[in-house]
Amino acid sequence: MNANGYQQYKTQSVNTMTASEMLLLLFDELVKRLTRAELALEVKDEVLFEQSVTRSREIVQYLKTTLNRSYAISRELSVMYDFFIYELSRISAGRNPKVIAELKELVEELRGAFREASRMLDH
Repeated sequence: MNANGYQQYKTQSVNTMTASEMLLLLFDELVKRLTRAELALEVKDEVLFEQSVTRSREIVQYLKTTLNRSYAISRELSVMYDFFIYELSRISAGRNPKVIAELKELVEELRGAFREASRMLDH
């Protein structure tokens, strides 16, 4: 498959996703970027580390910006996303793998909660 065909496939896949699928995809990508940041820190790849943290921050900012404020839980999620952004700033400044692991665990728990909620809605 050529690069243009693959890009069209990716675009079509994203365009046909449900909101729940998109949310889970974003959380999966966030976990992946945090894992990359951890690994980059281990091998002292500063460029990959910064790229991973920056992309993580962009994902969280997107999640916060697109938050549907019509739900009661939206306020709590907004505060949580602010906390994630704060922690990502700490990670960038301190380069502490323990902080990355703690944040990744929180993100994975939230992803799990959204995955379970999505399953309940589908049934």
